[in-house]
Order: sequence, then structure tokens, then C-alpha cells
Amino acid sequence: MKFNITVLDGDGIGPEVTREAINVMETIGEKYNHQFIFTHELIGGISIDQKGTALPQESIISSKKSDAVLLGAVGGPKWDNPSAPVRPEDGLLAIRKELGLFANIRPVSVFPDLTYSSTLKSETLNGVDFVVIRELTGGLYFGKPKRRWKNTRGRQAVDTMRYSEKEIRRVLKVGFEMARIRNKRLTSVDKANVLETSRLWREIAIEMSNEYTDVAVDHMLVDTASMQLVRNPSQFDVIVTENTFGDILTDEASVLTGSMGMLPSASLAQVPMEGTKTMGLYEPIHGSAPDIAGKGIANPLACILSIALLFRYSLRLNEEAAAIENAVQKAINEGYRCADIARDGDNVISTKEMGALISSLLK
Repeated sequence: MKFNITVLDGDGIGPEVTREAINVMETIGEKYNHQFIFTHELIGGISIDQKGTALPQESIISSKKSDAVLLGAVGGPKWDNPSAPVRPEDGLLAIRKELGLFANIRPVSVFPDLTYSSTLKSETLNGVDFVVIRELTGGLYFGKPKRRWKNTRGRQAVDTMRYSEKEIRRVLKVGFEMARIRNKRLTSVDKANVLETSRLWREIAIEMSNEYTDVAVDHMLVDTASMQLVRNPSQFDVIVTENTFGDILTDEASVLTGSMGMLPSASLAQVPMEGTKTMGLYEPIHGSAPDIAGKGIANPLACILSIALLFRYSLRLNEEAAAIENAVQKAINEGYRCADIARDGDNVISTKEMGALISSLLK
């Protein structure tokens, strides 16, 4: 089978981790008789430098023509001026909107052999295996008005949190459907004690629970959820929440796995249903880490695990997805580590060596 993949390498360590993910995909192609055609396009800071925009039209066109998109990371100190008219993150928001990627899926699973790399007690991490589904194209990041101004009272700014019933229903449907194929438990996270958008969110979640009577639904305020994630994370199965809350909670969840270098993500344009290919963008949740760029020490496993999600959701190649995940598990079990998850005495290997190891375990 032939597949077209757009690669948005981005900034910092982005090109380093996508390179290893591509090598793993090519190994899968050789083993399972697939052909991948990779088209590299710009996004983020490097795009600002070369094109004057965080997301050029060429990147949008290529992405829309592809079966899936692989993204590295964007940003860095070079482009951090808060008064800059365009920022690398603008490219992320734009590609999500252009592709209609409304649901961000972030699996959080703790490798038993890596519990020491977390700051939490190992007993707290036993049995942790859940998924966070974050609404991705609404809320504060996209609501209007969104602007800054200055008047006699000084500098002012406004961001608007806005949600429609349609936006809430479609992402909750992703959560309910995913809960059905997992452990049939859904936690809907909101701030219904304060926010009108959250009151609407909870109201719709309650209505939809009547359509999914086989799924146990719990409603949790976001401040409680942030505490429970580190206090009793094994209670969760599927968490679904709005854009800003999901952004923060999933970064917090990386503490459970010991490193952001271990967490993949999938941003989807449809409810992922068995047998149906879904347009998606796949990326590690970590940033561009410019302080370690070019040193060969970045952990590529989150990016490699992201392509496992790419195979599962966009290409519907479940056997290939499982093979990648099993190879990562075997590498961890055999004691191989990148610097971010290593302790004294561990077998620490480079970005390139870890990528080559995963490929070798797939052959």
C-alpha cells in the first residue's frame, strides 16, 4: 500500500525526532510491504525566518493532500518576544484549524521499568493507563474578541472562551466512543462552578450520558482533576475536557511517565471509528527543547509512539501500530534509555541510537 505523509519538522529537536520516526516508518514499510512518500514542509520559527509566516500555504496544501501529518515541535527563545506580530505557535493553531483537528488524544501509560524516573512514589503509578481527550479548535485559544490595547487606565488585553453545542458534542462523542472500547469509564472535566462555557459543557455531557448508558460518567472540576492526577491517577480511564484545561492537564500528566519525551499525541478531524480512516496530525507533546538541539540526546520515543497512533487512526494498520509499541516496550525492558529517563548505571544511548534500536527490534 502507498501512503503520503507530510512532515512538519519544525524547530529545535523537532527535525531530530521526526528523522528517527521516519526511519521507523520505513522499516515498517519494508516489513509489511508499504510505501511511504514523505513531503517535508515548514512550520513554526524556521518558517517565520524563511517565509515570514508560521504556516506557509505550501504546508497547508501538502497537509490536506496527505493521508496524515507528522509534526516535530515549534518555538524557541529566538521567537519569544511577546510583542512579535507572529509567533511559532501561531502555526500550530493554524494547522489545527485548517485541517479541522478538533480532538487531541494523549495516551498516558506508565512503563513499569520507568517508575523511578517519575517524582511520584512507585505505588502511586501502579496500573496507570488512561487517555486524555482535549478539545482542540475552540475555547480561549480561538475565541473572539482576542486583542490588546492601551487606554488611560494602561495596557489592556482580552481573550474570549467560547464554545458551541456542536463543538462540545463532537469531542464528547470521541470520549464516549473511546470509553466504550476501553474500561467504560469517562471523566468529564470542567469548571462548572464558575464558567458559563463549563456549565454548558456539563449539561451536554449529562444529556449524552443517556445515549451511552454502558459508560459510567463522572464530572470533575479541573482544579480537583489536577490534584487527582498526581494523587490517584489510576482512577482514570478516559478524560475529556476543553482546550485550555486539556493543555495544562496533559503536561502535568507527563510527570507520571517521568518525561515529556515519552508521551505521544494524535489530533484528529473525525471521531475515530473502527474501520474508518481518520485525518490526523501526530506529534510528541514535548516542545522544541532548543537547549539540547543538535546534541543528539533528545528522546525520540514520544515521536515514535506518535507514529504508532498514526498507523492506528489514519492508516488503520493496527498490527503495525502494535509492533511499534511492542518494540518500544522491549527496548525499555532491555534497559536502554535516553538521557531524560536515565539514572546512574543505565545504558544511555543517543537519539539516533534509540531510533536504530527500535527499527532493529521491528525486523
